[in-house]
Amino acid sequence: MASNNTSYINPRTIILIGIPGLEQVQFWIGFPFFVVCLVALLGNIILLIIIPTERSLHQPMYIFLAVLAATDIGLCAAIAPKMLAIFWFGSCSMAFDTCLAQLFFIHALQCTESGILLAMAFDRYIAICDPLRHTSILTPSILGHMMVIVAIRATVLVGLLPILIKRLHVFHSTVIAHSYCEHMAVVKLAAEDVRVNKTCGLFVGFTILGFDMIFILISYILIFQAVFRLQQKEARLKAFNTCTAHIFVFLEFYILAFFSFFSHRFGHVAPPTHILLSTIYLLVPPALNPIVYGVKNKVIRKRVAQIFLLNHISHQ
Repeated sequence: MASNNTSYINPRTIILIGIPGLEQVQFWIGFPFFVVCLVALLGNIILLIIIPTERSLHQPMYIFLAVLAATDIGLCAAIAPKMLAIFWFGSCSMAFDTCLAQLFFIHALQCTESGILLAMAFDRYIAICDPLRHTSILTPSILGHMMVIVAIRATVLVGLLPILIKRLHVFHSTVIAHSYCEHMAVVKLAAEDVRVNKTCGLFVGFTILGFDMIFILISYILIFQAVFRLQQKEARLKAFNTCTAHIFVFLEFYILAFFSFFSHRFGHVAPPTHILLSTIYLLVPPALNPIVYGVKNKVIRKRVAQIFLLNHISHQ
């Protein structure tokens, strides 16, 4: 066991221990996470098959949903293989640069997902508050530009995090008490001044997650004002029903996101609880998103039923 004053200069590898305090049961914890990953991959792949091939779904909301599905697949691919390797095979070592790459992709995809949720809220705002101009405002060109801006914003801002970590050379430990490379978990290993890293992490978090959440809330305040001004009860219910799936996804994403964000910086949450919840935050929304939108949309439900029915018939 290394002493507390041991320093590591430019370490080439780091050790991920998974969930501290639960090492003896990590093998079994891996199975529910594996099931969640399978559900996420299967559900989002089905969405990516159905949405491009079904003309009635070639609308802004479902184009955004397809991009969200691709983002969720990327998020599962970034976290699940190494996490399950730790839980099942004890494969805890990782190259330091690989750790930084995982850190970048996980946080960039999180920020991309936040931007997509903002775009979906804007789509709902236009659809309900200015329905006659919906298709003329959200043209394919505008949708493409919105997605490019979301991707560039996530790439540039999150890209600062690993760059700032690379300027650090002296570390007091190479052991990360986590199941994946999270920004603050890596920064806390450094034996140098990390105020710039912490400030940048807060800046990126508030610039993306905070900005997006505020504008999504403003969008829904305006949406609810427009809905409650409708005279007919059926019209109000129909308008509100078009938003319920997005509201659910929005709440699950941001509640878990801000819990993970603040508990790592300011909270006193027990490490096993924090790591379990932060992992749930990364993996559960990708599994729930296709289920929530699939249940709400008749066309998606019908196409999913056809896919599984055809597979059943072909195996008979």
